[in-house]
Amino acid sequence: MSSQLKLRSSEWFGKNDKDGFLHRSWMKNQGFPEHVFDGRPVIGICNSWSELTPCNAHFRRIAEHVKRGVWEAGGFPLEFPTISLGETLMRPTTMLFRNLMSMDVEECIRANPIDGVVLLAGCDKTTPAQLMGAASCNLPTIMVSGGPMLNGKFRGRDIGSGTDTFKFSEDVRAGKMSLAAFAEAEVCMSRSNGHCMTMGTASTMASMAESLGMTLPTNAAIPAVDSRRYTLAHMSGQRIVAMVREDMKMSHILTRDAFENAIRVNAAIGGSTNFIVHLLALAGRIGVPLELQDFDVLGHDIPLLVNLMPSGEYLMEDFFYAGGLPVVMNSMREVLHWNARTVNGCSVGENVVNAECYDDRVIRDLNNPFMHQSGIAVLRGNLCPNGAIIKPSAATPKLMAHRGSAIVFETPDDLRARIDDPSMEVNETSVMVLKGAGPQGYPGMPEMGNMPMPKKLVQRGVTDMLRISDARMSGTAYGTVVLHTAPESAVGGPLAVVKDGDQIEIDVESRRLQLVISDQEMSTRLAAWSPPPLKHTRGYASLYVKHVLQADKGVDFDFLLGSSGAYVPQESH
Repeated sequence: MSSQLKLRSSEWFGKNDKDGFLHRSWMKNQGFPEHVFDGRPVIGICNSWSELTPCNAHFRRIAEHVKRGVWEAGGFPLEFPTISLGETLMRPTTMLFRNLMSMDVEECIRANPIDGVVLLAGCDKTTPAQLMGAASCNLPTIMVSGGPMLNGKFRGRDIGSGTDTFKFSEDVRAGKMSLAAFAEAEVCMSRSNGHCMTMGTASTMASMAESLGMTLPTNAAIPAVDSRRYTLAHMSGQRIVAMVREDMKMSHILTRDAFENAIRVNAAIGGSTNFIVHLLALAGRIGVPLELQDFDVLGHDIPLLVNLMPSGEYLMEDFFYAGGLPVVMNSMREVLHWNARTVNGCSVGENVVNAECYDDRVIRDLNNPFMHQSGIAVLRGNLCPNGAIIKPSAATPKLMAHRGSAIVFETPDDLRARIDDPSMEVNETSVMVLKGAGPQGYPGMPEMGNMPMPKKLVQRGVTDMLRISDARMSGTAYGTVVLHTAPESAVGGPLAVVKDGDQIEIDVESRRLQLVISDQEMSTRLAAWSPPPLKHTRGYASLYVKHVLQADKGVDFDFLLGSSGAYVPQESH
C-alpha cells in the first residue's frame, strides 16, 4: 500500500480512544479477532439480494465467494444490504425506485467504514442504481453481476424470457395458442437462478458494466449457475483489495472514452433502449459530459454482431459458449478506445485481444454482421423537441418511414380499457399514441411503450404497428416503438396535445418524427393545455415527481447530479 494512502476505515477502527473502542468492540460481537483491525482495507460487499427479486435470489452464495477472495488478499470483507428492485414483481415500476436505491447505496457507503466496494447486481435497475450510488462516492469499486438464467426449453426448442412471453401472450389473444400450452411454457421458461437470458435490460446492463471496464472480463455472460460465475466473484474479491491499495477510483475508470466504448458495444450487441437513461444518469453522477445525441452519433454506423433475442435467435447461454462480450469487443477494435483503463488494471485491448469466437452463428464479425446497422436512432421533430428514440434492429423495416392516423390513449388505464374494443377504428396503418407514461406522469416511466396490439388486428395476423409514447419498454420487447418522447406529456410536451385522427409522420433514416399540424395550431393547442392533477403529495413519490429529470437527461434527480465524494462523516457519539 502506498505510504501516502490513508484508509477511510482508520477513522473508525484505527483510533485508541472512546470512539475506536466502541467501533471495534461492537464488531467483535460477531467473532472478528483483533488482527482484522490492524489496518487492512475494509471491503463493503453491497448486496441487492432479495427473495422478492428472483434475478438476485442467489446472491448470498455469490457474496460468500467474494469474501473468500477478499480474505485471501488481506482485506476485511463486510457485507451490507440495500433495497432491491425486482423487475418482475414491483409496482408501479422499478424505475420509480432506481434513484431511491442509488441514494441508499451512496449513503450506506459513505456512512460506514468502507475503503472499497464490491457491487452485487443483476436485475434491470439494480445494476445502474448501484453504479450511480457508488459513483457519487467515488471509492475503488468493482461490480459482480449475478448472471443470466439457463436457456428456457419448451417443446423441443429454446425460449427466451420476456421476448417469448410477449409472443405467447399475443398468440393466446389471437387463438393460436391454448391456455394449457401457455401454462406449460410458464414452467419451462425460468428454470434456474439468474436474470433474463435474452439480451434484455439485465443482460444489457451487465454488458454495460463490462464494456465500461467496471467488471472483470467475461462477467456479462457467464450463466448464473455456472461455477465460473463463482470463480469470477472470488477473483473480484481479490482484485478490489488491490484496487484500494492502488487507490484506483471509479473516476479513473469511468472516463469519456469508457462511455463511448459502452455506447458502441451496446449497438453491436443490440442492447436494450433502457441503456440510454441509465448511462446518461451514470455520466451525470461521475461528471462526464454525455448527451442523448451521442448515442446516435457514436452508434449509428455500428453493425449488429450478436444474434440474440429480441433482435435475433439465440440466448445468453449461447453467447457465453461462443466467447461472450470479449469476442465482440475484440472484433470492434477499430472503433473502440483500446487504451481505456479497466478495474483489473489492464486496458480494454489487453483484456480482449486474445478473445476467440467459438460459434459464428451467435457472434458475427464486422465483415459478416447479423445486421448492417444497429444502435439507437434519436428522432427529432415537433412531437419530440428534446428527442425520442427507436431501436431499428427490433423494428419492422417497412414502418421505418410511415404516415398514419393517430389512435390516442390518454393514460395507461385508458389503453388497458380500450385496446381490445372491437369498435375501435384502427387498422395496421394507424399510429398508436400513449400519454401519461413518462417520468412524472405515471410516475416512474413504466415499460409500457410496446403497447399490445389491438385484438381485432392480432386476429387478422397483424404483428406490428407504429407505437409512440413517453414510456420505456422492456429490453426483451420488439416492434416499431418510439420511446422516451421528451418532454413528456405530463409536463406539457407536444405529445400531450395529440388528438385522434391527427396525422403523424416518421422517417427514421432522416431522424424525423412529426405531428402534421401547423406551428400555429401546435402553439394554440399547447396554450390551451393544462397539467393533470398531482397523483402523489407525500412520501418518496412526491419527492420523485418534484425533482425527476426528463428522459433525455437520464431520469435522475436534479439534486443528485455530480458526486459528493467519500468524506468521513462526523462521529455518532
